Amino acid sequence: LSLLHVFSCFSAAGFCSAVCVEVPSETEAVQGTPMKLLCISCMKREEVTASTVVEWFYRPEGGKDEPIYEYRKTNHEFPSRFSGRLQWNGSKDMQDVSITVLNVTLNDSGIYTCNITREFEFEIHRPLFTSSRLIHLTVVEEAGEDFTSVISEIMMYILLVFLTLWLLIEMVYCYRKVSKAEEAAQENATDYLAIPSENKENCAVPVEE
Repeated sequence: LSLLHVFSCFSAAGFCSAVCVEVPSETEAVQGTPMKLLCISCMKREEVTASTVVEWFYRPEGGKDEPIYEYRKTNHEFPSRFSGRLQWNGSKDMQDVSITVLNVTLNDSGIYTCNITREFEFEIHRPLFTSSRLIHLTVVEEAGEDFTSVISEIMMYILLVFLTLWLLIEMVYCYRKVSKAEEAAQENATDYLAIPSENKENCAVPVEE
């Protein structure tokens, strides 16, 4: 399970602010499922007005970049192999400018580029900043088993084996301890019975008249 976009709200003295975290996109998709291409840029601040332009490109293996999607105040989808299968998933503050490819196919494997151009509107000047994200996407026919889950299962089996062995060792130890206690009790009883009867009489305390 991956993090797509983390926004946390901290309240202190009636004050609340959003925290943006730049998280890389997943790079593997399963054929026939939707795939969110994550693109986050945390340069924008709430108190500063800024205009943002987002451009998405796709490059197949051995091919050239071709525009597939653009945000410039309004959303625009370019004619391409993705026509009708692209969905805007950006946030209102334009820090998350992700898109989703619906019903991905094996032919959708390739390199996706997210270009972000942000112009800040200060009173004195209007600085311009650009950033770019590359996503190397691979589309597979079936979902493979997650490596982390495999490791977790192996560790679980190892723990079960260890606990079983530890329980057996404890049982054997307790059994031997009880057996030795019983043997010692039997030896004491045998030694007492082996004392001659006359010695037993001598052991009696004489009573003076």
